[in-house]
Amino acid sequence: MMRSPKVAALAVGATAATLVAVAVYPASAAGTTTHHTGTLADGATWIADVPANWNGTLVLFSHGFGPLTAQDAPSAQSGTALLAQGYALAGSSYDPKGSLWALNSSVRDQFATLTAFGRQFGTPQRTIASGDSMGGLTNSIIAQDGAGRISGAVTFCGMVDGAVDLTDSELNGEYAITTLLPGASGVQLRDFTSFGQGAASGTALQSSISTAQSTASGRARIALASALLNETDWASGSAAPSPGDFVGQEQQEEQTLTGGQLPFVLGAEAAIEQAVGGDPSHNVGVNYAALLRSSPYYSQIKALYQQAGLDLDADVAALDKNESYTSEGDSLANTERTSTNSGYLPIPELDVHTIADQLIPVQQENNYAQRVREHGDAANLRQSYVAAIGHCNFTAADVVAAINTVSARVGTGHWSPTDAATLNAAADKLTGLGGGNFLTYQPTPLVVQPTW
Repeated sequence: MMRSPKVAALAVGATAATLVAVAVYPASAAGTTTHHTGTLADGATWIADVPANWNGTLVLFSHGFGPLTAQDAPSAQSGTALLAQGYALAGSSYDPKGSLWALNSSVRDQFATLTAFGRQFGTPQRTIASGDSMGGLTNSIIAQDGAGRISGAVTFCGMVDGAVDLTDSELNGEYAITTLLPGASGVQLRDFTSFGQGAASGTALQSSISTAQSTASGRARIALASALLNETDWASGSAAPSPGDFVGQEQQEEQTLTGGQLPFVLGAEAAIEQAVGGDPSHNVGVNYAALLRSSPYYSQIKALYQQAGLDLDADVAALDKNESYTSEGDSLANTERTSTNSGYLPIPELDVHTIADQLIPVQQENNYAQRVREHGDAANLRQSYVAAIGHCNFTAADVVAAINTVSARVGTGHWSPTDAATLNAAADKLTGLGGGNFLTYQPTPLVVQPTW
């Protein structure tokens, strides 16, 4: 049964700072806690917090997209709770001279932080790698490369399918908006020189969506674009719309698309282009009819088009006819090299994802699981889901229960149950941390052109 949602809206005009908050721990978190800061060879800073009752396990945290500031836990509350249980914490800022899209340095700097921590405090008995959002992709690569150095991994709201599918699906949806919605034609979708320039394009798309919402034809086309974006249809504090509630689905899809997501996504495009040498996304050769037929929202789209008296085939033909975006320079190869994982998983990993994530679609978990299966490592992967709206919108109890579950897996050599009831029971035992919000869930397929 789905518990009450915990709502986290992304504010209109949000900046990169939205997704990172440096944890500050009270001195009484675990008796005396030693806090250390240091500098790595590339100028990245690293921090560590080690409690007096250190249990020998280090949690190495990879932060998400945002300021290049060292962080060693997803939040202050979860960090405090982990220190109180005896875990040590560490994490790096990543290369301060690089892009906020820090995949060029994040894995290297996290392993360097692990080495530096060992020199300062002694080699941990076990190291559990953790990360969220973009840091979740970093974490999946650390898990891939971590045999002998990393004991287990916990990934929260992670971009585990990699950046290629993410940027392609974003382009598909943005392209549909500029092609089909009046007022959006000509809005720039790439080649931004700053976060602000990209965010301005996102605001323009947002405005065109708000205007289109007032007409039946506009609502049908918003639903189509939402499907290509792999957008969530659960955006309010009330219950999620039912599978047959096509009007309710579209209303909440529009609410998500006008809630600040697009300015953030297009603003971040500037950092991605800086990191990989251009825009890696493309749509030349995409079969939009096939993509839409693969969407779980295809019935909704057809129904809304019929209600509006629109010709769906004509709109799809317009999308196919006007395809013009190709990956720029070496950007696609650079993205595949730095911002994807292979699916090789030599250590146990637990993924945790909210089911209504407006920035990193929960459907990414399907593609990651398939890749891991193809490598023969499915026994090492567990995936769990949280009934919450918003990107990385977990309670501290969700976070700590997940890390404790992987710690137990590392200690015993076998998985204890990771079903929703067991994880909720573990989370609910953690006093004052917000309780568990896990549920039984299976994501729908990711709607994007195949890239692997």
